[in-house]
Amino acid sequence: MLSVKIVCVGKLKERYWREACEEYRKRLGAFCKFQIIELPESRLPDHPSDAQVTEALRNEGQKILESAKGSIMIPLCIEAKTITSPKLAEIIEQITVRGMSAITFVIGSSFGLSDQVKQAGEFLLSMSPMTFPHQLARVMLCEQVYRAFQIMNHGKYHK
Repeated sequence: MLSVKIVCVGKLKERYWREACEEYRKRLGAFCKFQIIELPESRLPDHPSDAQVTEALRNEGQKILESAKGSIMIPLCIEAKTITSPKLAEIIEQITVRGMSAITFVIGSSFGLSDQVKQAGEFLLSMSPMTFPHQLARVMLCEQVYRAFQIMNHGKYHK
């Protein structure tokens, strides 16, 4: 069974965001082994310097790469390409056809992702050219992964 992980920097503080992700985790159990891994966000001052941000991203990046070891990594970043839900389903299906058994989606901190993480990605993904809170982006990604599996399995969810 395919393993799908979402590695995120930071925690979901509000219960309603956690409950939404939990609902998709339950639904995805029929299609894959699904898990969300939360990594600690680097502590930075209120107005960090560019060097402090770069160092924080580097540290977070090392933890992300360690968590994604042995899987196809798909980082989410605003400068990446936007795709349709059917295209995401196609990408996931192509990965499985190649014989890969693990996919890791990555959501960085509010400062983004290190270049090292982006370069290690098989494919860079953008949810939208708009900016969303990280908590909402996580729920949206869970929903889109679920939708992709529904599309691949000809479910009624995607119309």
